Amino acid sequence: MADPLLEIRNLKIEVTIRPPGEKPHDITIVKGIDLDLARGKVLGLIGESGAGKSTIGLSPAGYGRGGVRITGGEVKVNGRDILQLSKGALRNVRGREVCYVAQSAAAAFNPAHRLMDQVIESTLFHGLASRSEAVARAVKLFRKLGLPDPENFGQRYPHQVSGGQLQRAMTAMALCPEPDLIIFDEPTTALDVTTQIEVLAAIKDAIQDTGVGALYITHDLAVVAQVSDEIMVLRNGELVEYGETRQIIEDPQEEYTKALVSVRSINHQAKAPEEAPILSVRNITAAYNKSADPVLKDISVELSPGQTLAVVGESGSGKSTLARVITGLLPPKVGQIDFAGRTLPRALKQRTKDDLRELQMIYQMADVAMNPRHTVGTIIGRPLEFYFGLKGKAKRERVNELLDKIEMGEGFIDRYPAELSGGQKQRVCIARALAAKPKLIICDEVTSALDPLVADGILKLLLKLQEIENVAYLFITHDLATVKAIADSIAVMYQGELVRYGPREQVLSPPFDDYTDLLLASVPQMRVGWLEEALANRRMASQGN
Repeated sequence: MADPLLEIRNLKIEVTIRPPGEKPHDITIVKGIDLDLARGKVLGLIGESGAGKSTIGLSPAGYGRGGVRITGGEVKVNGRDILQLSKGALRNVRGREVCYVAQSAAAAFNPAHRLMDQVIESTLFHGLASRSEAVARAVKLFRKLGLPDPENFGQRYPHQVSGGQLQRAMTAMALCPEPDLIIFDEPTTALDVTTQIEVLAAIKDAIQDTGVGALYITHDLAVVAQVSDEIMVLRNGELVEYGETRQIIEDPQEEYTKALVSVRSINHQAKAPEEAPILSVRNITAAYNKSADPVLKDISVELSPGQTLAVVGESGSGKSTLARVITGLLPPKVGQIDFAGRTLPRALKQRTKDDLRELQMIYQMADVAMNPRHTVGTIIGRPLEFYFGLKGKAKRERVNELLDKIEMGEGFIDRYPAELSGGQKQRVCIARALAAKPKLIICDEVTSALDPLVADGILKLLLKLQEIENVAYLFITHDLATVKAIADSIAVMYQGELVRYGPREQVLSPPFDDYTDLLLASVPQMRVGWLEEALANRRMASQGN
């Protein structure tokens, strides 16, 4: 390759671990990786949690996150080994030549500043444009990325937009300085499938229009197939397979790559309810303040013990708002919630300890759902002490039982969240919810941040625990593959309304309403060229209407 934008040779990265009761020692987590990337090209980095994708992806910016150290090799950007640059020179590379789109936009934005100020900050810092030029550039990107009211979107604060909108704003922030290289770290993880198509197309167009090179880190092989020219498959910090996208998708050579291509393996048989509903949501209408328009409009659903209701829909459809109403975080304007034979008070502060215990929640981002200063034992043990008064030896024994249930074991009880992989963190959150002995668990996008093999394991674990505990799940997701894998019934939401609801087979069988048809047609397929076909079909459908 002549004059590559990015050259990595024999990259080695280490981290020091400090196991309880043992001496600290170093382990190598990236083991001699080589890669080349040309301008205008995209290299996809895929592999399971802990494979080293993000660690390698951050190296062109000279970062070693989570205490890791780059201990060997070369990382050349525009012909310069950035590992040899001074701190001042490296700061000039970051945000100018190399930009980064993080996986968790919610954790990456400053909640105290408006979005526009943050989107244009790097452009202004490096003197790449005047403020008016940078703002105009940002507005153009907002429009291209499909954000609402692009002229005024930047005046909002991060908490005033949805997770999917915030992720697109971060993509705009990376594109605004017009860098040479962009590192996309799971940029569509938080997006629903209908929005994901537009964002993927925008990313692909931006790369083609500007000639920027990109590393695209993801756990979704179907997504990376749409944007990448080549794919690098990683496992345990080592290269498994490296080749053109079509070859990796259609003719993988290694067994691990074949497993990634063939996931998902769950074949859950949907069943009809055998008991009276544990949860009845009746005619719920809700808004975030008294004068605002409703964000939920006359929603009614039911869920029986031992069953899973999947709530699907695009970003802003009201999925998570419904969860907030059920948990009492957002009292509804109209309607009621019946749970376990009683009507729940509308507001959380009015609910009893049993109301709180029997209705638990598992959050999308395990990273921000656990206190990083607490051990696994403390995190899981907190509800045991709060709800059941367990302390000392009795609490520790129960924590170990729960660790066995989530297939981790007592060896993890004294570890901290930073010492766990993404899948392990989510399992700990599952154990914390189970500790309360709930009758219903609300799962809010619990697998969206996980690679497919780890997500597959989490879903199998949830189904296994459901059989044992007879717990009901209200499963919020934008992943139709997950819905098909675990749901007994499905509720499709759009702009705060319930547009389709019923048993899984009925909801997923034609004839479809327009929105459900669009939703199903937007699920990425693992083949090269699917994105262009999907966009063409969408345009034809809109012209026909």
